[in-house]
Amino acid sequence: MGTAAPGADPALDLPPLVDQHCHGVLRGDLTAAAFESYLTESDRPAAAGTTFFDTQTGFAVRRWCPPLLGLAPHCPPGEYLARRRELGAAETRRLLLGGTGIGTYLVDTGLPGDLTGAHETAEAGGGTGHEIVRLETLAERVAAGVRAAGEEGTGAAAEVFAARLADAVRDAARNAVGFKSVAAYRHGLALAPEPPATADVVTAARDWLATGTHRLTDPVLLRHLLWLATGTGRPLQLHTGFGDPDLRLHHADPALLTDFVHATAGTGTDLVLLHCYPYHRQAAYLAHAFPHVYADVGLALGHTGPRAAAVLAGFLELAPFGKVLFSTDAYGLPELYTVGSAAFRTALAEVLTGWVRTGAWSAADADRVAALVAAGNARRVYGLSVGR
Repeated sequence: MGTAAPGADPALDLPPLVDQHCHGVLRGDLTAAAFESYLTESDRPAAAGTTFFDTQTGFAVRRWCPPLLGLAPHCPPGEYLARRRELGAAETRRLLLGGTGIGTYLVDTGLPGDLTGAHETAEAGGGTGHEIVRLETLAERVAAGVRAAGEEGTGAAAEVFAARLADAVRDAARNAVGFKSVAAYRHGLALAPEPPATADVVTAARDWLATGTHRLTDPVLLRHLLWLATGTGRPLQLHTGFGDPDLRLHHADPALLTDFVHATAGTGTDLVLLHCYPYHRQAAYLAHAFPHVYADVGLALGHTGPRAAAVLAGFLELAPFGKVLFSTDAYGLPELYTVGSAAFRTALAEVLTGWVRTGAWSAADADRVAALVAAGNARRVYGLSVGR
């Protein structure tokens, strides 16, 4: 176990982190209002007379990020944003990502916008990048191709879509290290657990194509995507728990996946429950009870600031230590990588060194478990060699 100076954060010996779920960083410069919008999961402006800097995430940005840009911790937001503009987006990205301790980035590339991809994100941080393919975005891309070709009006359009979708998932599995589903947003997690019949898939595809709508929300097609991904053997990430207001939180409880978890046991595909908060104890139970279920609380740690240790400790009450993964869920701002990794390191150290101090754990076990959660578990689940 590493040592720390008096008054400093407790330390653990950690390898380079594997951020097993994150997103690209915006390439351009941002206005103050645009920057602030990424400090929250809300898609609305801050209430009149308030600011999103006055949140745990905003305070964490001001704690951890200014020193990496040559400023004092906790400097005023205006001073920080001025320094950011002075450096420019690319240099800010390099400095912030370079200070995270992340060595491997698994990037969900399914969000729109001028975002860095997996390799560009990792290059800025001096690490290695791999792609996580978002299933719903992939299906929407296939549907757009069918519509662009004028095939949606033909009787065979649904069959064409279904065949191309199956091919697209198989093709994606050749290069991506895993898949991700946002079914929690599109319908909720209370989906029928079994694979849908082919005829039902074709009917659902025909109905969706006929509407002309881009966004996939049909529960049959969402379920079909989950099973297509399961058939590849690649890990399947599932959004659970809190997110932006497009989500209905009570529909994102990971316990709603219990029947699907039963149905996928023995398939050889691991399920990775993302975020989980405030249902992190339910996720810990599923990871405890089922060999192919893993979980993280990455998004929650960056949003709970100095309470992150309490959230992580609650998760570790029941989750097996070989089933817990690290992620930041950073999106848009490189600051969110900095905050997510710092919150994780300090929370993990506070929890594990506390257990060592009470005699519940040995220092050697604390370092071993910390290394598993920081990187080892993700490397095993995603088949990453030490050099990747």
